[in-house]
Amino acid sequence: MRVALIQMAPSADRDANIAQAQKLVADAVKAENPVLVVLPEVWSCLGGTAETKHASAEQLPAPGESGGPLYEALRAMAKEHGIWVHGGSIGETVSGEGKDKLANTSLIFDPHGNECGRYRKIHLFDVVTPNGDGYRESDNYVPGDSVEVVDISGVPTGLAICYDLRFAELFLALRAADVAMIILPAAFTQQTGEAHWEILIRARAIETQSWVIACGTAGWHTDAAGNERQTYGHSMIVNPWGEVVLKLGGEAAWGTADLDFDQVRQVRERMPIQANRQLI
Repeated sequence: MRVALIQMAPSADRDANIAQAQKLVADAVKAENPVLVVLPEVWSCLGGTAETKHASAEQLPAPGESGGPLYEALRAMAKEHGIWVHGGSIGETVSGEGKDKLANTSLIFDPHGNECGRYRKIHLFDVVTPNGDGYRESDNYVPGDSVEVVDISGVPTGLAICYDLRFAELFLALRAADVAMIILPAAFTQQTGEAHWEILIRARAIETQSWVIACGTAGWHTDAAGNERQTYGHSMIVNPWGEVVLKLGGEAAWGTADLDFDQVRQVRERMPIQANRQLI
């Protein structure tokens, strides 16, 4: 399976972000003819105020029904190019506690534009990084509560988003579900990306013996307080032995790699970790 990573440098301007995604996807499809394209986390609106995030989000329809601009843009990319589209993640408007809140949600569309899966980010990024920058994703978002596996072109695929990468139990649950590929859109900070991005992606590939496709945002954006923040980029594809087969840089770009799923079988047969696992 040929997979294209669509590494974007999004802002808080939803319409500009949609146009950027459409161009990068079209360029990748024209040049490399991938089966699957993967977008990054919150590519639809990165930065801005809480009001901007809410205005850029949308309530998702039931599968098969018409949706808002983001939903329909992703569906149209799949149909126009005849490809599988993992829509990274977008802001999903949800109802809770008497007011609208958001979920950080992935959508997957098949080459006919049919929605085949969705996943809400479970682990919210409420941290202070070593340089003192604080992040409170829970101020605007509610967590998901379910592990999700979707069939992408016959490949059982696990879904995760960004901060989920730090929680091995989620990935072990996906391995127990016998996935062969895991897709993780992200918007890692520059500082945490430099320290942990590649290490964690390779670790998750090794421990699950799966292909891991990690697609990140890059570049600078402005947060609600007017601070300039940088995301790391360096989107990667790692094989089931933990080898990096594709790595992008720190700017908006796209790249492709060919995934051989026979490697999953070979690695698991030679080192049967799942059969050997002993829970303590």
